[in-house]
Amino acid sequence: MENTILIDGNSLTISQVNEIARNGTKVALATNAIEQINNSRNHVLRIINSDKIVYGINTGFGKFKDVKIANKDLRDLQVNFMRSHACGIGKPFSKEIVRAMILLRANALAKGFSGIRLEIVQLLLDLLNHDVYPYIPEQGSVGSSGDLAPLAHLGLVIIGEGLVFDAQLNKIDSKIAFRQHQLQPAILEAKEALALTNGTQAMTAIASLIIYEAHKLVKVADIISAISLEAMFGSLKAFSALIQEVRPHPGQIKSAQNLRKILDNSQFIESHHNCNLVQDAYSLRCVPQVHGAVRQAINHADEVINIEINSSTDNPLIFANEVLSGGNFHGEPIAIVMDYVSIALSELANIAERRIERLVNPALSNGLPAFLTLNGGLNSGFMIAQYTAAALVSENKTLAHPASVDSIPTSANQEDHVSMGTIASRKAALILTNLYNVLAIELLCSCQGIDFRSGNLSPDPLSEEANFRKLPLKPGDGVYLAYEHLRHTIKPLISDRILSYDIETTAQIIKSGNLLKAVESKIGTLE
Repeated sequence: MENTILIDGNSLTISQVNEIARNGTKVALATNAIEQINNSRNHVLRIINSDKIVYGINTGFGKFKDVKIANKDLRDLQVNFMRSHACGIGKPFSKEIVRAMILLRANALAKGFSGIRLEIVQLLLDLLNHDVYPYIPEQGSVGSSGDLAPLAHLGLVIIGEGLVFDAQLNKIDSKIAFRQHQLQPAILEAKEALALTNGTQAMTAIASLIIYEAHKLVKVADIISAISLEAMFGSLKAFSALIQEVRPHPGQIKSAQNLRKILDNSQFIESHHNCNLVQDAYSLRCVPQVHGAVRQAINHADEVINIEINSSTDNPLIFANEVLSGGNFHGEPIAIVMDYVSIALSELANIAERRIERLVNPALSNGLPAFLTLNGGLNSGFMIAQYTAAALVSENKTLAHPASVDSIPTSANQEDHVSMGTIASRKAALILTNLYNVLAIELLCSCQGIDFRSGNLSPDPLSEEANFRKLPLKPGDGVYLAYEHLRHTIKPLISDRILSYDIETTAQIIKSGNLLKAVESKIGTLE
């Protein structure tokens, strides 16, 4: 099928998750997944017909694990489960996160260890392919047994009792949306409520979207730090391959390679390579070491998330000859790596804020005017933009406190250790948003610094349209491309204006990926 991604429970990638979640790409079950799902369901039917007591199939849940449920009541059990577990509160997850959740739950079920019927899995894919956006509150999951509350809100939609958003983002009854798309709500049978809700798909959906963005953002941070280096007449020597080779952390080596590529052919650096400055400050000199460590944290999280998105995470699991209760629903693998990612992204923001401070501080900027403004005093320039960056990195430090070290017992102490993995992922998402804005502020400040170095900004600038290409001295190839890309949208700061708008626009330029594309289109792919 053209422009359709096939899922089988084993081969989904983070890139595909983002493609489906963000771009509306169609999804279908692979042939082998259909066989896997049907085989698993047949095992459940044999158990029901034998009247054998098996947890999760014909018993209660959690503390009620020993309560036998009569076959005649199994349908009611599914409905009661969804209603009782849909206890989420707070603002709703974004459409992209919800789409990723639906996809990941379907992919886990496609592995064929959950005992669910094929038509229920297909209905999940119908939600994606018809672009139905369920209302799922963000808060309420402790990350074990999986993301029960968020996934129960999804389950309510499946049975026609939940809420979805219409095209105008008004909440409507799911039955209305089903009629609009000619879909039918499901009547769940034994094991199916548990199969839909007992998993880590909320925390993993958020994590998948974050990791995808983080891979690109760490490259952008290399680009912006290079602009700051040039604006402050820094040195390229600290990025020498010789230095990296004697401490061969892969992330550090890649970051230094990027910086050398971005700064290649820099006439700025060449013009002052004989200056008396022996060493740059750490926020400039140690970019490979700090950015490189962030890279490796993101790469480690990528490995964990790629395993998780192709895992069976419900309980019990249905095997050919037995049904086994275990703990694959426990979100600890995601909780720990997303706490790690939170710390890493916070550090990327921390070092960027330090470069912002150096850019606006005349005692530290190697000759740039105070707060990067003309007519200081009359104008405040980027003074308060640095305040904003400081506020964001301080907020990140609070958010980076690990969620995974906390646990509150639930279900009458039957579930006496939980992961808080969804909280870890949600906090990482907030840190990522703050990071976009800190990098946007650094990009604005560093490009303003380039303008001063170039002569575009002087007490009597010719015009706001002054063009960098007039300069006798040209910065590094990548710096020039990034500067030029920003200046197509954001003009130099001649006199004070509302910088909030500039920050928001610049953050969107970074988030869109267009800045990175503009640089890589000419100098090649960054590591």
